Amino acid sequence: MVEEFAFDNTEERRKSRQSSGDAGWIEVIVGSMFSGKSEELIRRLRRAQIARQKVQVFKPTIDNRYSIEQIASHSGMTHVSKPVMTAAEMMAQMEVDTQVVGIDEGQFFDMAIVEAVNELARSGKRVIIAGLDQDYLGRPFEPMPQLLSIAEFITKTHAICVKCGNTANYSQRTSASTERVEVGASDKYEARCRRCFVPHSDVPTVHD
Repeated sequence: MVEEFAFDNTEERRKSRQSSGDAGWIEVIVGSMFSGKSEELIRRLRRAQIARQKVQVFKPTIDNRYSIEQIASHSGMTHVSKPVMTAAEMMAQMEVDTQVVGIDEGQFFDMAIVEAVNELARSGKRVIIAGLDQDYLGRPFEPMPQLLSIAEFITKTHAICVKCGNTANYSQRTSASTERVEVGASDKYEARCRRCFVPHSDVPTVHD
């Protein structure tokens, strides 16, 4: 479930900025797990490639759930990407003629990612970043709040609460770990709405 909250006609305004030769810009896609963030990122990257734009895609090395050298959505969509440890490593691999930069799992990057994407946008590149806006406790997940504050375009995605079927905005941890960064998928997390969300951890939902 993808909802645009930046302003109306966002896609058309992106095209207008691109055709007018303006400086680059930053797009941030945020939401809970299982809300379609990576799927939306891949969709935009594929459209850029269809438009014959040069695209580079990056992901944090820590995210090896589905593939080491691909970003992947929970629905099975994939896109080739380069795994990097830090924002500095990403910038070192940036090519001058790249027009569109895709970044998945932005919450796993160091804070230097904020200035890095600003620099890329100032150089004329379109930067698209997807990531969790909240951690497993429901707290803002840095550096995503800082990225939201500098983005020209923001997309908030939502999942469906597995307990009650309402709109889900939280990533419910179902394992006992208390580490803030705990990479996993449906084996460790499920989508929950505000009413059904339990900070820290909760037992997995079981339906009869």
